[in-house]
Amino acid sequence: MENSQETPSSVPWGIISGIIIVVIAILWFTLAEDKAKPVIELPVVEEVIEAPLPEPEIIEPEEIDEPITEDVIEEEIVEPESLLPTLAESDAWLEEKLPTITWRKELLKLVIDDDMIRRFVVFTDNFSQGILAYEHSPLIKPTASFSGREINEDGQVVIKWDETSSRRFSLYVDLLRSVDSETLVSWYFELKPLVDEAYQELGYPEENFTDILQDAITKVLDMEIPKESIELVRPSVMYQYKNEEIEKLDDAEKLMLRLGKENLLVIKSVLLEISEKIARENN
Repeated sequence: MENSQETPSSVPWGIISGIIIVVIAILWFTLAEDKAKPVIELPVVEEVIEAPLPEPEIIEPEEIDEPITEDVIEEEIVEPESLLPTLAESDAWLEEKLPTITWRKELLKLVIDDDMIRRFVVFTDNFSQGILAYEHSPLIKPTASFSGREINEDGQVVIKWDETSSRRFSLYVDLLRSVDSETLVSWYFELKPLVDEAYQELGYPEENFTDILQDAITKVLDMEIPKESIELVRPSVMYQYKNEEIEKLDDAEKLMLRLGKENLLVIKSVLLEISEKIARENN
Protein backbone atom coordinates (compact mmCIF):
# COMPACT_ATOMS: atom_id res chain seq x y z
CA MET A 1 0.00 0.00 0.00
CA GLU A 2 1.37 3.35 -1.00
CA ASN A 3 2.37 5.60 1.95
CA SER A 4 0.09 8.64 1.96
CA GLN A 5 2.10 10.68 4.54
CA GLU A 6 3.39 14.02 3.22
CA THR A 7 6.96 14.74 3.36
CA PRO A 8 8.05 17.26 5.84
CA SER A 9 9.12 19.66 3.07
CA SER A 10 5.70 19.70 1.37
CA VAL A 11 3.57 20.92 4.34
CA PRO A 12 4.80 24.48 4.74
CA TRP A 13 4.47 25.29 1.07
CA GLY A 14 0.89 24.18 1.05
CA ILE A 15 0.06 26.37 4.01
CA ILE A 16 1.85 29.34 2.59
CA SER A 17 0.11 28.92 -0.76
CA GLY A 18 -3.29 28.91 0.99
CA ILE A 19 -2.55 32.04 2.92
CA ILE A 20 -1.46 33.86 -0.20
CA ILE A 21 -4.68 32.89 -1.97
CA VAL A 22 -6.78 34.11 1.00
CA VAL A 23 -4.93 37.45 1.14
CA ILE A 24 -5.38 38.00 -2.59
CA ALA A 25 -9.10 37.28 -2.27
CA ILE A 26 -9.51 39.77 0.58
CA LEU A 27 -7.67 42.49 -1.30
CA TRP A 28 -9.77 41.94 -4.39
CA PHE A 29 -13.03 42.23 -2.49
CA THR A 30 -11.80 45.31 -0.66
CA LEU A 31 -10.71 47.11 -3.78
CA ALA A 32 -13.88 46.14 -5.50
CA GLU A 33 -15.90 47.58 -2.60
CA ASP A 34 -13.94 50.85 -2.66
CA LYS A 35 -14.62 51.24 -6.39
CA ALA A 36 -18.30 50.70 -5.75
CA LYS A 37 -18.49 53.46 -3.06
CA PRO A 38 -19.69 56.82 -4.40
CA VAL A 39 -17.15 59.64 -4.39
CA ILE A 40 -18.24 62.53 -2.11
CA GLU A 41 -16.90 65.80 -3.37
CA LEU A 42 -16.48 68.70 -0.96
CA PRO A 43 -18.44 71.84 -1.91
CA VAL A 44 -16.53 74.81 -3.21
CA VAL A 45 -16.42 77.44 -0.50
CA GLU A 46 -17.07 80.89 -1.91
CA GLU A 47 -15.52 84.03 -0.25
CA VAL A 48 -17.86 85.34 2.37
CA ILE A 49 -17.84 89.05 3.29
CA GLU A 50 -18.75 89.33 6.91
CA ALA A 51 -21.16 92.11 7.84
CA PRO A 52 -20.11 94.28 10.83
CA LEU A 53 -21.52 93.13 14.08
CA PRO A 54 -24.03 95.49 15.69
CA GLU A 55 -22.88 97.62 18.58
CA PRO A 56 -23.56 95.83 21.83
CA GLU A 57 -26.30 97.46 23.82
CA ILE A 58 -24.96 98.99 26.99
CA ILE A 59 -27.19 98.27 29.90
CA GLU A 60 -26.81 100.71 32.72
CA PRO A 61 -26.64 98.98 36.06
CA GLU A 62 -29.57 99.60 38.29
CA GLU A 63 -28.99 101.77 41.29
CA ILE A 64 -28.42 99.69 44.34
CA ASP A 65 -29.19 101.11 47.73
CA GLU A 66 -26.78 98.85 49.50
CA PRO A 67 -23.26 98.57 48.08
CA ILE A 68 -22.33 95.06 47.02
CA THR A 69 -18.63 95.75 47.23
CA GLU A 70 -16.54 96.15 50.31
CA ASP A 71 -17.82 98.93 52.54
CA VAL A 72 -15.71 102.10 52.63
CA ILE A 73 -15.85 103.95 55.91
CA GLU A 74 -15.45 107.66 55.33
CA GLU A 75 -13.99 109.65 58.17
CA GLU A 76 -16.15 112.56 59.15
CA ILE A 77 -14.25 115.84 58.87
CA VAL A 78 -14.72 117.68 62.11
CA GLU A 79 -14.00 121.39 62.00
CA PRO A 80 -11.94 122.52 64.99
CA GLU A 81 -13.96 124.48 67.46
CA SER A 82 -13.06 128.14 67.68
CA LEU A 83 -11.31 128.92 70.96
CA LEU A 84 -12.10 132.60 70.58
CA PRO A 85 -14.55 133.89 73.20
CA THR A 86 -17.38 136.28 72.50
CA LEU A 87 -16.78 139.98 72.99
CA ALA A 88 -18.84 139.87 76.19
CA GLU A 89 -16.73 136.99 77.55
CA SER A 90 -13.35 138.28 76.37
CA ASP A 91 -12.36 139.77 79.74
CA ALA A 92 -12.06 136.30 81.30
CA TRP A 93 -9.96 135.15 78.33
CA LEU A 94 -7.60 138.12 78.66
CA GLU A 95 -7.34 137.87 82.45
CA GLU A 96 -6.12 134.31 82.04
CA LYS A 97 -3.65 135.21 79.28
CA LEU A 98 -2.21 138.51 80.54
CA PRO A 99 0.13 137.03 83.20
CA THR A 100 1.96 135.12 80.45
CA ILE A 101 2.86 138.23 78.46
CA THR A 102 5.09 140.00 80.98
CA TRP A 103 7.63 139.12 83.64
CA ARG A 104 6.48 142.15 85.68
CA LYS A 105 3.19 140.53 86.70
CA GLU A 106 2.80 142.88 89.65
CA LEU A 107 2.34 145.75 87.16
CA LEU A 108 -0.80 144.17 85.70
CA LYS A 109 -2.68 145.92 88.50
CA LEU A 110 -2.43 149.02 86.30
CA VAL A 111 -4.74 147.38 83.72
CA ILE A 112 -8.49 147.94 84.07
CA ASP A 113 -9.97 144.46 83.73
CA ASP A 114 -13.46 145.54 82.70
CA ASP A 115 -14.48 145.61 79.02
CA MET A 116 -10.81 145.59 78.01
CA ILE A 117 -11.20 145.20 74.26
CA ARG A 118 -13.80 147.95 73.96
CA ARG A 119 -11.67 150.26 76.12
CA PHE A 120 -8.63 149.60 73.94
CA VAL A 121 -10.57 150.27 70.73
CA VAL A 122 -12.33 153.44 71.91
CA PHE A 123 -9.23 154.95 73.54
CA THR A 124 -7.03 154.19 70.49
CA ASP A 125 -9.58 155.61 68.05
CA ASN A 126 -9.85 158.85 70.05
CA PHE A 127 -6.08 159.08 70.60
CA SER A 128 -5.43 158.82 66.84
CA GLN A 129 -7.62 161.95 66.51
CA GLY A 130 -5.80 163.78 69.28
CA ILE A 131 -8.55 163.22 71.86
CA LEU A 132 -8.03 161.69 75.32
CA ALA A 133 -11.02 159.55 76.31
CA TYR A 134 -10.07 159.14 79.96
CA GLU A 135 -13.33 157.37 80.80
CA HIS A 136 -12.37 154.63 78.32
CA SER A 137 -8.71 154.38 79.29
CA PRO A 138 -7.44 150.76 79.44
CA LEU A 139 -5.14 151.79 82.33
CA ILE A 140 -5.87 153.34 85.69
CA LYS A 141 -4.93 156.97 86.23
CA PRO A 142 -1.71 157.82 88.05
CA THR A 143 -2.24 158.58 91.70
CA ALA A 144 0.13 161.55 91.60
CA SER A 145 -1.00 164.66 89.75
CA PHE A 146 0.94 166.97 87.51
CA SER A 147 2.70 169.83 89.16
CA GLY A 148 4.83 172.80 88.18
CA ARG A 149 7.83 174.20 89.96
CA GLU A 150 7.86 177.90 90.86
CA ILE A 151 11.19 179.63 90.67
CA ASN A 152 12.28 183.25 90.92
CA GLU A 153 13.94 184.68 87.83
CA ASP A 154 14.97 188.31 87.78
CA GLY A 155 12.51 189.19 90.50
CA GLN A 156 9.65 187.40 88.75
CA VAL A 157 8.00 184.14 89.71
CA VAL A 158 8.15 181.71 86.81
CA ILE A 159 6.50 178.30 86.73
CA LYS A 160 8.82 175.74 85.19
CA TRP A 161 8.16 172.23 84.02
CA ASP A 162 8.86 169.89 86.92
CA GLU A 163 10.70 166.94 85.39
CA THR A 164 10.13 164.88 88.53
CA SER A 165 6.38 164.84 87.79
CA SER A 166 7.13 162.54 84.85
CA ARG A 167 8.11 159.81 87.30
CA ARG A 168 4.44 159.08 87.93
CA PHE A 169 4.39 157.39 84.53
CA SER A 170 7.45 155.20 85.19
CA LEU A 171 5.46 152.09 86.17
CA TYR A 172 3.34 152.33 83.01
CA VAL A 173 6.48 152.57 80.89
CA ASP A 174 8.02 149.62 82.76
CA LEU A 175 4.91 147.57 82.03
CA LEU A 176 5.07 148.38 78.33
CA ARG A 177 8.80 147.65 78.22
CA SER A 178 8.33 144.26 79.92
CA VAL A 179 5.69 143.04 77.46
CA ASP A 180 6.67 140.43 74.87
CA SER A 181 5.90 142.36 71.70
CA GLU A 182 5.80 139.22 69.54
CA THR A 183 3.10 137.68 71.74
CA LEU A 184 1.25 140.98 71.99
CA VAL A 185 0.98 141.33 68.20
CA SER A 186 -0.01 137.66 67.90
CA TRP A 187 -2.83 138.22 70.40
CA TYR A 188 -3.98 141.30 68.52
CA PHE A 189 -4.51 139.38 65.29
CA GLU A 190 -6.02 136.44 67.15
CA LEU A 191 -8.56 138.77 68.76
CA LYS A 192 -9.00 140.83 65.58
CA PRO A 193 -12.59 139.59 64.97
CA LEU A 194 -13.57 140.90 68.43
CA VAL A 195 -11.63 144.12 67.88
CA ASP A 196 -13.46 144.65 64.59
CA GLU A 197 -16.78 143.96 66.30
CA ALA A 198 -16.04 146.58 68.96
CA TYR A 199 -14.92 149.05 66.29
CA GLN A 200 -18.07 148.50 64.24
CA GLU A 201 -20.09 149.39 67.34
CA LEU A 202 -18.59 152.87 67.04
CA GLY A 203 -20.12 153.23 63.58
CA TYR A 204 -17.18 152.24 61.37
CA PRO A 205 -18.39 149.16 59.48
CA GLU A 206 -16.06 149.60 56.49
CA GLU A 207 -12.79 150.81 58.06
CA ASN A 208 -9.94 148.58 59.19
CA PHE A 209 -9.03 149.17 62.82
CA THR A 210 -5.41 148.15 62.19
CA ASP A 211 -5.03 151.34 60.14
CA ILE A 212 -6.34 153.37 63.10
CA LEU A 213 -3.95 151.58 65.46
CA GLN A 214 -1.02 152.37 63.17
CA ASP A 215 -2.15 156.01 62.99
CA ALA A 216 -2.12 156.21 66.79
CA ILE A 217 1.37 154.66 66.95
CA THR A 218 2.63 157.02 64.24
CA LYS A 219 1.31 159.95 66.26
CA VAL A 220 3.55 158.91 69.16
CA LEU A 221 6.57 158.27 66.92
CA ASP A 222 6.24 161.72 65.30
CA MET A 223 6.00 163.55 68.62
CA GLU A 224 9.01 165.72 69.46
CA ILE A 225 9.90 167.10 72.87
CA PRO A 226 10.83 170.79 72.77
CA LYS A 227 14.52 171.33 73.43
CA GLU A 228 14.01 174.53 75.37
CA SER A 229 12.77 174.58 78.92
CA ILE A 230 8.98 174.50 79.07
CA GLU A 231 7.34 177.30 81.01
CA LEU A 232 3.84 177.20 82.39
CA VAL A 233 1.20 179.68 83.43
CA ARG A 234 -1.66 179.17 85.83
CA PRO A 235 -4.52 181.52 85.04
CA SER A 236 -6.87 179.25 86.95
CA VAL A 237 -6.66 175.91 88.72
CA MET A 238 -5.29 174.21 85.59
CA TYR A 239 -1.80 174.77 84.26
CA GLN A 240 -1.31 176.00 80.71
CA TYR A 241 1.75 176.23 78.51
CA LYS A 242 3.18 179.70 78.20
CA ASN A 243 4.32 179.00 74.64
CA GLU A 244 1.25 179.43 72.45
CA GLU A 245 2.45 176.92 69.87
CA ILE A 246 2.72 174.25 72.54
CA GLU A 247 -0.63 175.23 74.01
CA LYS A 248 -2.21 174.67 70.59
CA LEU A 249 -1.17 171.02 70.59
CA ASP A 250 -4.03 168.54 70.93
CA ASP A 251 -4.69 166.70 74.19
CA ALA A 252 -2.92 163.51 73.06
CA GLU A 253 0.25 165.45 72.22
CA LYS A 254 0.12 167.31 75.55
CA LEU A 255 -0.09 163.98 77.34
CA MET A 256 3.08 162.87 75.59
CA LEU A 257 4.78 166.06 76.77
CA ARG A 258 3.81 165.26 80.35
CA LEU A 259 5.32 161.78 79.96
CA GLY A 260 8.75 163.37 79.85
CA LYS A 261 11.58 162.95 77.38
CA GLU A 262 13.07 159.73 78.81
CA ASN A 263 9.73 157.95 79.14
CA LEU A 264 8.66 159.03 75.65
CA LEU A 265 11.89 157.70 74.11
CA VAL A 266 11.30 154.28 75.69
CA ILE A 267 7.67 154.24 74.52
CA LYS A 268 8.73 155.18 70.99
CA SER A 269 11.26 152.35 70.90
CA VAL A 270 8.69 149.75 72.00
CA LEU A 271 5.94 151.07 69.72
CA LEU A 272 8.28 151.15 66.71
CA GLU A 273 9.00 147.44 67.21
CA ILE A 274 5.29 146.69 67.60
CA SER A 275 4.42 148.76 64.51
CA GLU A 276 6.91 146.85 62.37
CA LYS A 277 5.52 143.49 63.53
CA ILE A 278 1.94 144.60 62.85
CA ALA A 279 2.86 145.80 59.36
CA ARG A 280 4.59 142.49 58.64
CA GLU A 281 1.66 140.42 59.87
CA ASN A 282 -0.90 142.61 58.12
CA ASN A 283 0.63 142.06 54.67
